[in-house]
Amino acid sequence: MSTFDSTAWRKSSHSGGEYGDCVELASAPGVVGVRDSKNPAAGHLQVGKRVFASLLRKIKAGHYDL
Repeated sequence: MSTFDSTAWRKSSHSGGEYGDCVELASAPGVVGVRDSKNPAAGHLQVGKRVFASLLRKIKAGHYDL
């Protein structure tokens, strides 16, 4: 399991709404970390970069009701 430096986490500039409901991302060799910005101590999900890129393409194409 990769370790992500605390300074490596970032969130979208589009975040920052009234409730702060957003995720943070971090990158390590071959993987992307995803965590809840409101509760970073709860841990993170770790997925391969290719899998994450595929997920983003599908979201942008409207394959999921988000």
